[in-house]
Amino acid sequence: MSNLKVLFIGGSGIISTSCVHEAVRQGMDVTVLNRGTSKLRRLPDGITRLTADSNDPDSMREAIGDTYYDAVVNWVNFVPDQVRRDIDVFGGRCGQYVFISSASAYQTPPTRMPVVESTPLKNPEWQYSRDKIACEELLVKAYRQDDFPMTIVRPSHTYDETLLPFEAKWNVIERMRAGKPVVVHGDGTSLWTITHSRDFAVGLVGLLGKEAAIGEPFHITGDEAPSWNRIFEDAAAAAGVADPKLVHIATETIAAAIPEWGPGLLGDKAHTMIFDNSKLKRLVPAFGQSTTPFKLGIREVVDWYDAHPEQRAVDPGVDELQDRLIEAFGPRPL
Repeated sequence: MSNLKVLFIGGSGIISTSCVHEAVRQGMDVTVLNRGTSKLRRLPDGITRLTADSNDPDSMREAIGDTYYDAVVNWVNFVPDQVRRDIDVFGGRCGQYVFISSASAYQTPPTRMPVVESTPLKNPEWQYSRDKIACEELLVKAYRQDDFPMTIVRPSHTYDETLLPFEAKWNVIERMRAGKPVVVHGDGTSLWTITHSRDFAVGLVGLLGKEAAIGEPFHITGDEAPSWNRIFEDAAAAAGVADPKLVHIATETIAAAIPEWGPGLLGDKAHTMIFDNSKLKRLVPAFGQSTTPFKLGIREVVDWYDAHPEQRAVDPGVDELQDRLIEAFGPRPL
């Protein structure tokens, strides 16, 4: 067990909530700083709660006072200006600063696999990913020039019981249960690494306070990489649907028809992504020893939605768009 003093900025999101629970389980002295607006996930007892806007440096300084943290993990930084602010606020105020980047920052599509931490960072399709790359570059410079004690963490597709892995979210389950076809990008055979947040948390918390992690990037992903066809089929089974109707449509066609889905599909989900987690496992041997397979994880997700009817939002516009795509580009009847 550890008495490491850790500050999580954010801390109530899909991934971060599991990390707060894991840090508490490991005996760390945990503080969570956020705006206090999220009610969806429950944080554990025994933590310190601070209320501040992380985008307001004065608000954050007032909240943390003169406290020194062994590790600071910021879950809500997405652009370089936010990282510059944190370098200014936490320089000399923490033993380790963890930036949550994204595995979508890696070369897309990759020229070789498995992806390792030294794989080039380049994503021409998704501004979100390019912003994360720019944040990383800023932190690398701060580490090299000013010894800012940063660690970079790159999650891939990570979920908890509240997150369905589809662009159409709950619409997919509703359509399956109604016997309607659902759209799958491409031919559904690309392999996709998907990780439960509980498993991710073991890796992330295991890096906290580790001197060997300073100045280094790590991706934290599961070793399971089912095809998208299998992901849809496992979701159908979890929803009690024995024979889902999957309609495969070119990713570019979907992106053109539903532009808000385009960057996440073309810049991420359309490509097979398999990761080598050896670097993390050398430093955190517990990572990967006990994991949640997606077939079981997706049951938790569907069960959670079934128990929370207020969260089962169906977007009629998305439903109509799927019908149009299937009618225009789906298989023709014989």
